[in-house]
Amino acid sequence: MAPQSEAAAGAIAAAPGHGGGSKPHAVVVAYPLQGHVIPVTHLALRLAARGFAVTFVSTEAVHDQTARALGVDDPAGYDVFAAARARAAASPGGPEELDVAYELVSDRLPVGFDRSLYHDEFMGSLLHAMPAHVERLLRRVVADDRPAATFLVADTFFVWPATLARKLGIPYVSFWTEPALIFNLYYHIDLLTQNGHFRCNEPRKDTITYIPGVPSIEPTELMSYLQETDTTSVVHRIIFKAFDEAHRADYVLCNTVEELEPSTIAALRAEKPFYAVGPIFPAGFARSAVATSMWAESDCSRWLDAQPARSVLYISFGSYAHVTRHELHEIAAGVLASGARFLWVLRPDVVSSDDPDPLPEGFKASAAGRGLVVPWCCQVEVLSHAAVGGFLTHCGWNSILESVWAGVPMLCFPLLTDQLTNRRLVVREWRAGVSIGDRGAVDAGEVTARIEGVMGGEEGVKLREQVGKLRATLESAVAPGGSSRGNFDEFVDVLKRRCGGGGGGGQ
Repeated sequence: MAPQSEAAAGAIAAAPGHGGGSKPHAVVVAYPLQGHVIPVTHLALRLAARGFAVTFVSTEAVHDQTARALGVDDPAGYDVFAAARARAAASPGGPEELDVAYELVSDRLPVGFDRSLYHDEFMGSLLHAMPAHVERLLRRVVADDRPAATFLVADTFFVWPATLARKLGIPYVSFWTEPALIFNLYYHIDLLTQNGHFRCNEPRKDTITYIPGVPSIEPTELMSYLQETDTTSVVHRIIFKAFDEAHRADYVLCNTVEELEPSTIAALRAEKPFYAVGPIFPAGFARSAVATSMWAESDCSRWLDAQPARSVLYISFGSYAHVTRHELHEIAAGVLASGARFLWVLRPDVVSSDDPDPLPEGFKASAAGRGLVVPWCCQVEVLSHAAVGGFLTHCGWNSILESVWAGVPMLCFPLLTDQLTNRRLVVREWRAGVSIGDRGAVDAGEVTARIEGVMGGEEGVKLREQVGKLRATLESAVAPGGSSRGNFDEFVDVLKRRCGGGGGGGQ
């Protein structure tokens, strides 16, 4: 069956009991960016595995791009959850059914619109146009169910969830896909403003010591949007409105681990029910049963199989942010001079959609025999491969968690938004990586030196030891009796009691 748009009647593959049944009902709305789609998809599967009926809501554009990345001939007829349902049904001891319905909404822009090249117009549609489309869909979905049994799970960056949940009379669960530290800083924008570190022409440069749960942080470690003096951009307006809504959330789920950020999480728990339930990965830290990649993935396994253990530097700048040609050329020169083997994921629009071949002339020829450049890949499979010994990363939160889980030390080059603050966690607090420079100030010589240190030096040995300790922390958190497992159990029990579905533990 085909996924249904908001204009169509019903949802795809609504399992028996979905709508009007005895199960509590989670309506899960995915933010339409790659780094947000991945964790919220696997959160939805977790909820379904714990006995919730789930309606998963994505945008028509994300669905179309995901289906086309797989080479699906008829994207309109493609059901991204079909394989996960089949796997769950065949799994011994698993749920008898994975009760996930699939709905699509418009973000107002045409499906084929270049949301990377015309970023601000895309953000504007999320701010102004998408809320009305979501409200129409949710009014139908909630009307089809028992409102008292339904709750909304929506990405914190949406600008409408608390308002809409109040209109519908249902609880709002804010899902935060980044570290608790980032949530905490945005949550306390008022303090940054009152103290002159934000929203003024000449922000203070001294250490910030007044954010609850954050003993100290430098202004240069704040998220990029909190370092800007022009706060009138569409992204700033989204942040301000989204965190107005977050202040009115009933619960917050966060893709982090309590032991990694204890003081920050304790401070947030004093504000509202805040559950650290990460890391949220595909089952088995392997290729997901649900397609979440918005680009076709190259198979790098044969090339990696031919490389020595820990000899390959994996390079990726993620799914969203852009680099300049100059920055890319400095990093490329540093990589070549290091002599390291490398696998470089170079997204076609990493500089711009209209600059599809931004590497220096002759780079690929110079790297022949020791380097592979691909447009996209399955990152968890690459990081898990024994040949990979380091990760040159933009410091997106998914990438950091995946690198830690795989035991791979990081070379950090943050580009935008939370990535600058994430680097602070990796380099300064956890000592699991090194910095290779900043925007506009990356140098080939520094890149070479850092690669050599991580891939072949004593520095790399120490970093791997530290990453190994962090990995053990993540593993313990999701094991029976672990903090994230216990927090998720508590959240499930609270929502089942509130929505009339009873309590009870589980996996």
